[in-house]
Amino acid sequence: MPGITPRTASSAIAVSVVVPTRGRMDLLDRCLDALTRQSLPGACFEVIVVDDEPNHNTLHLVAGWRARTLERGPRLVYLPNANQHGPAAARNLGWRSAHAPIIAFTDEDAVPSPAWLAQGLAAFGDEVDVLCGRLDAPLPARPTEAQRAARHAANDAFCAANCFCRRKLLESLEGFDERFEQGSHCDADLHFRLLAMGARIARAPEALVVQPVQPAPWGASLVRTRAAVFDALLYKKHPQLYRERFAGAPPRDHYLAVAALLIALGAMLGGSGTVALLAGIAWLGLTARLCRRRLRGTAHTVSHIADVLVTSALIPPLAVFWRLAGAIRYRVRFA
Repeated sequence: MPGITPRTASSAIAVSVVVPTRGRMDLLDRCLDALTRQSLPGACFEVIVVDDEPNHNTLHLVAGWRARTLERGPRLVYLPNANQHGPAAARNLGWRSAHAPIIAFTDEDAVPSPAWLAQGLAAFGDEVDVLCGRLDAPLPARPTEAQRAARHAANDAFCAANCFCRRKLLESLEGFDERFEQGSHCDADLHFRLLAMGARIARAPEALVVQPVQPAPWGASLVRTRAAVFDALLYKKHPQLYRERFAGAPPRDHYLAVAALLIALGAMLGGSGTVALLAGIAWLGLTARLCRRRLRGTAHTVSHIADVLVTSALIPPLAVFWRLAGAIRYRVRFA
């Protein structure tokens, strides 16, 4: 699919905004609406939409915004990503196609405030290499456990949903590590590499992006357990920083729950009813404790409680499996 470029790139472009997208048309439409309403003059920035699931619907959506904002809006670019997929690969394709010396990253489900770019550029002085704006992820009064987990990820020290980087710095680092298939891990990896090289990281709370937490499908917490594979890679690349900023030890309760479950099953097969009963009680207690922890302060609807009850029984074996899979895949002692 051809890219969309409404006018010739100019040296007047001060910042390029990279927005990865994966078919969530309503969210991308909302994001583009916010970007076209920036207080920064349109001639001063460009918006690069990288389509990680290339389709004509996204192309037509971007074309529609191009037609509506052709006179005074920003330079608008559509890039289909037909190669390596994932947020890291999409962001790399975006910034490598940019024309500005400063790259601003946000996500399709984010809503930049009208002064986002203006405030970010105002705080981006000569002594700054990377600028982190404020990311607000509002939650309902009684969120689900999945929504609370998403809010926690948004509060990380470095999040590419709202950051500004010098292009030369990205070139020196060769961008995001495309082995990380999830946004939070490639963000953390880039942050750790920036810290290791002594990059000057500043913060600008005035550069606000709102990222409303989206409803999660039933059982979404089971999908999140696969993140442990990339925890292993992050630990292999940055063992000291990983220990300092993430859990330094394996999830002991998960291993205990899996061990109790295996002992109970083995004892049942071996005809040892007492051992099976004791191990089953231990597994049930550990599972109940995980349920209580996940339900604390969250919504108590029937659907959500059922979700937490079922997934709490499945999370420990899945988490241990993916943790071991990551250790084997990346050849690191991480189990």
